[in-house]
Amino acid sequence: MALSALYAKLLVVLGIAFPVTEVLSERVPANFYQGFYLYLYIGSIFFMCFMYATLIKDRAILNIIKSHDSSKDNSHPKKPHDGPIIRYGSFYLRLGAIAFGIGSMVYSGLEFGQYFELKRDSKCSDILLVLTPATRMILTLVQMQFIFLNSMDMKMSAYKVVARFGLMHMIATNLCEWLYVLVEETRHEISRHHLSERSSDTHDIYECRRSNIMGSLVQNASPFLFPCTIEYSLICAVILYEMWKNVKPEKEEGSKSVHQELCTTNGKVDRGETGGAFRMTVNTPHSLHHFTVDCTSAHKGLFSGILVLVLTIISLILFFVLNEDPQYKQTAVFEVNVCELVLYIISTIAVIVCMIQMRGLKYHHSSLLVMAQTGMYIYCMFSIIGCSFGNEDSLAPGGMATELSSLIQTTCQTVFVLDASWRRCRTANQARRKPGRQIITFLLVANMAMWTINTLEKGHAEFRPSHLKFFGVWAWTVITHVSMPLAIFYRFHSTICLFEIWKSAYKMKV
Repeated sequence: MALSALYAKLLVVLGIAFPVTEVLSERVPANFYQGFYLYLYIGSIFFMCFMYATLIKDRAILNIIKSHDSSKDNSHPKKPHDGPIIRYGSFYLRLGAIAFGIGSMVYSGLEFGQYFELKRDSKCSDILLVLTPATRMILTLVQMQFIFLNSMDMKMSAYKVVARFGLMHMIATNLCEWLYVLVEETRHEISRHHLSERSSDTHDIYECRRSNIMGSLVQNASPFLFPCTIEYSLICAVILYEMWKNVKPEKEEGSKSVHQELCTTNGKVDRGETGGAFRMTVNTPHSLHHFTVDCTSAHKGLFSGILVLVLTIISLILFFVLNEDPQYKQTAVFEVNVCELVLYIISTIAVIVCMIQMRGLKYHHSSLLVMAQTGMYIYCMFSIIGCSFGNEDSLAPGGMATELSSLIQTTCQTVFVLDASWRRCRTANQARRKPGRQIITFLLVANMAMWTINTLEKGHAEFRPSHLKFFGVWAWTVITHVSMPLAIFYRFHSTICLFEIWKSAYKMKV
C-alpha cells in the first residue's frame, strides 16, 4: 500500500511539473510531455482490461461447474464473491461521473479532430497529437463503465498487489488530468485577455494549420467543457480511492462481507464504507437492489427551489447581455452581485431553520465535502481581500456583502450536512411529519443554482473586474482556476449529500 501510494505521488508530481514547465519556459518544445500522458492512459486501460478478464474467467468457471452439475434441483450457483455486491460511491455520485464524462469525451473528440487540420509534413504531423486524445476518449469510456458498475465481483483481493498499484495508477491519472486541464484553462483565460501568450507557440500552431475550424471550436467550447473534465476527474479519483482503501486479503474481506450481509438484509438502510453514501438493499430472488422514494412533504420546497433557479439563470443571462455594452459593465456586475447576495442569504436562513426543525431527530453517532469546501474558502478569502484593498472606483456595490454571505452560507451548509447525514426519525410521528424536508428540497435546487453561478465565474474573470485589476490578470486567473474547481465540486457534492439526507433521514431505523 505504501509503495503504491508513493508511486502515485511521483506520477502526480510529474503531472504538475510537465504542463507548468511548458507554460513558464519557452525553451521546451510544445507538447513535449504527451508521451507521459499516453503512458498514464494506456496503463489505466490495461489494468481495467485485466480486472475485466479476471471477472470473465471467474464467470466462465462458474458456467462450467453449472453445466457439469448432475443435480436436478433449481438452486442457483454461488457467485464468485460471497455476500452482497458492494458499490463504492453513491448511485448519484456515479451518475454524475457519467454525465461529466460525456462532456470530457466531447472535448477529447474535438481535440482529436484538430489533428486533421494540420499539414502533412514532418514538422507538423506529430502522431501523439492524435493518439493522446483518442486514447483519452477510450479511457474515459472504459472508466465510466468501471466506475458505474464497480463491485466486489471483481475479486480484487485475489490480485491485491496488482489491484493496489492499478487503482493508484488510475487515481494518479485522474489527478494528472485534472491538473493538466487546470493549467490549460488558466493559459487559455490569460490568452483571452491578450496579456501573455507565447508567440512562438502561436506562430507554430497557425503555421501548421490548413484551416482553423476545429481549433476555433475547441477554443470556444473549452470554457463549457473544461468543467466537465475537472468534475469527472475529481469524482473518479475519489471513488477509486475508496476502492483502493478496501483492497483487503481474502480472509479479511470474506468476514467483512458476512457482516455487511447481516446489516443489509430485510431492506434496512445501512451506512457502508463509502464515506457518507447510503443505500437500501433488499435480498430477493429477482433483484438485489430495490430503491424506494417517498416524495411527501417536498413539493413546496421543490417549486420554491425551481423559482430561485429560474431567477438565477435569468440574472446570469442579463449579466452577459449588459456586459457586452461598456456603458453597462458596472451595472452588470452589480446585478449579479445582488443575485448572489440574495441567494446566499436565503440559503443560509433555510439551512439554519432546517437544522432547528431536524434537531429532534435521533443522532446515530463527509470528509469529502470538507475537502471540497476548501476551494470555497480560498476563493472567498481572496475575494474579501480584493474588496477590502481594491480601488473603490472599480468596486461594484455589494461585493463585500456577497463574499461574506457566501462564506457564511457554505460554513453553515457544511455543518448542517455533516450533522443531518447521521440523523434518523425516532418516532412514527416524525416519520409522518418529516420535519425539515421541504427546506432540504429547496436547498437541493438552490445548490444547483449556486453551482451554475460558480461554473460561470470560473470561466469568466470579468465577473470580478475589481479583483482582476487589484491582483493582476496572472494572479487572479490562477487563484480563480485553482479554487473554483473545488468550489464547483462542493456545490455538486452538496446536492448529492442533501439528496441522501432527503431520502434516508425520514426512514425509521429498525
